[in-house]
Amino acid sequence: MHQTIYKISPRSLWAEAERRGVFTGAPVDVADGFIHFSTAAQAAETARRHFAGQDDLLLVAVDAARLGEALIYEVSRGGDLFPHLYGPLDLSAVRWVKPLPLGANGHVFPDLGA
Repeated sequence: MHQTIYKISPRSLWAEAERRGVFTGAPVDVADGFIHFSTAAQAAETARRHFAGQDDLLLVAVDAARLGEALIYEVSRGGDLFPHLYGPLDLSAVRWVKPLPLGANGHVFPDLGA
Protein backbone atom coordinates (compact mmCIF):
# COMPACT_ATOMS: atom_id res chain seq x y z
CA MET A 1 0.00 0.00 0.00
CA HIS A 2 1.29 3.41 -0.92
CA GLN A 3 1.00 6.05 1.75
CA THR A 4 -0.51 9.35 0.76
CA ILE A 5 0.42 12.50 2.64
CA TYR A 6 -1.35 15.84 2.36
CA LYS A 7 -0.48 19.50 1.98
CA ILE A 8 -3.00 22.29 2.51
CA SER A 9 -2.20 25.21 0.26
CA PRO A 10 -3.78 28.50 -0.69
CA ARG A 11 -5.01 28.24 -4.29
CA SER A 12 -2.79 31.14 -5.45
CA LEU A 13 0.36 29.58 -3.99
CA TRP A 14 -0.41 26.23 -5.62
CA ALA A 15 -1.13 27.90 -8.97
CA GLU A 16 2.38 29.36 -8.85
CA ALA A 17 3.81 25.91 -8.12
CA GLU A 18 1.95 24.45 -11.10
CA ARG A 19 3.28 27.22 -13.31
CA ARG A 20 6.84 26.50 -12.17
CA GLY A 21 6.47 22.70 -12.02
CA VAL A 22 7.73 22.52 -8.45
CA PHE A 23 6.43 23.50 -5.01
CA THR A 24 9.05 25.05 -2.75
CA GLY A 25 6.72 25.67 0.17
CA ALA A 26 4.56 28.25 1.84
CA PRO A 27 6.26 31.03 3.83
CA VAL A 28 6.09 28.93 7.02
CA ASP A 29 7.77 26.02 5.19
CA VAL A 30 10.56 28.24 3.90
CA ALA A 31 11.08 29.70 7.39
CA ASP A 32 11.21 26.23 8.99
CA GLY A 33 13.50 24.75 6.32
CA PHE A 34 11.15 21.97 5.22
CA ILE A 35 7.69 21.52 3.70
CA HIS A 36 5.08 20.55 6.28
CA PHE A 37 2.73 17.69 5.38
CA SER A 38 0.07 15.78 7.32
CA THR A 39 -1.10 12.21 7.26
CA ALA A 40 -4.78 11.52 6.58
CA ALA A 41 -5.39 11.28 10.33
CA GLN A 42 -3.67 14.64 10.97
CA ALA A 43 -5.02 16.76 8.10
CA ALA A 44 -8.27 17.98 9.68
CA GLU A 45 -6.52 19.10 12.87
CA THR A 46 -3.85 20.86 10.79
CA ALA A 47 -6.60 22.72 8.93
CA ARG A 48 -8.29 23.67 12.20
CA ARG A 49 -5.10 24.91 13.86
CA HIS A 50 -3.33 26.62 10.98
CA PHE A 51 -5.99 27.51 8.40
CA ALA A 52 -9.06 28.35 10.52
CA GLY A 53 -11.47 30.60 8.63
CA GLN A 54 -9.39 30.57 5.45
CA ASP A 55 -11.20 29.97 2.21
CA ASP A 56 -9.87 29.26 -1.28
CA LEU A 57 -7.64 26.43 -0.10
CA LEU A 58 -6.61 23.27 -1.89
CA LEU A 59 -5.81 19.84 -0.51
CA VAL A 60 -2.87 18.27 -2.31
CA ALA A 61 -2.39 14.49 -2.07
CA VAL A 62 1.19 13.31 -2.51
CA ASP A 63 2.63 9.83 -2.94
CA ALA A 64 5.06 9.65 -0.02
CA ALA A 65 7.04 6.82 -1.64
CA ARG A 66 8.01 9.13 -4.52
CA LEU A 67 9.77 11.58 -2.19
CA GLY A 68 12.67 9.35 -1.19
CA GLU A 69 15.09 10.14 1.63
CA ALA A 70 14.16 13.84 1.68
CA LEU A 71 10.92 12.87 3.48
CA ILE A 72 11.44 12.45 7.20
CA TYR A 73 8.79 11.74 9.83
CA GLU A 74 9.53 13.88 12.86
CA VAL A 75 7.89 14.36 16.24
CA SER A 76 5.69 17.44 16.33
CA ARG A 77 2.27 18.35 17.74
CA GLY A 78 1.26 16.11 20.62
CA GLY A 79 4.15 13.74 20.02
CA ASP A 80 2.76 12.65 16.63
CA LEU A 81 5.13 11.91 13.79
CA PHE A 82 4.57 14.40 10.96
CA PRO A 83 5.96 14.07 7.44
CA HIS A 84 8.47 16.81 6.59
CA LEU A 85 10.03 17.18 3.15
CA TYR A 86 13.55 18.59 3.16
CA GLY A 87 13.62 19.87 -0.39
CA PRO A 88 11.23 20.97 -3.11
CA LEU A 89 8.15 18.94 -4.02
CA ASP A 90 8.37 17.70 -7.59
CA LEU A 91 4.81 17.85 -8.86
CA SER A 92 5.19 14.41 -10.48
CA ALA A 93 4.66 12.99 -6.96
CA VAL A 94 1.23 14.62 -6.67
CA ARG A 95 -1.68 12.17 -6.87
CA TRP A 96 -4.48 14.74 -6.94
CA VAL A 97 -5.47 18.27 -5.99
CA LYS A 98 -8.98 19.02 -4.69
CA PRO A 99 -10.71 22.10 -3.30
CA LEU A 100 -10.86 22.31 0.49
CA PRO A 101 -14.00 24.39 1.02
CA LEU A 102 -14.88 26.13 4.23
CA GLY A 103 -18.12 24.85 5.71
CA ALA A 104 -20.20 25.89 8.70
CA ASN A 105 -18.05 23.79 11.06
CA GLY A 106 -14.63 24.17 9.47
CA HIS A 107 -13.08 22.79 6.31
CA VAL A 108 -14.90 20.07 4.41
CA PHE A 109 -12.50 17.27 3.51
CA PRO A 110 -12.93 14.65 0.81
CA ASP A 111 -12.77 11.04 2.02
CA LEU A 112 -9.13 10.35 2.84
CA GLY A 113 -9.64 6.78 3.94
CA ALA A 114 -8.27 7.56 7.40
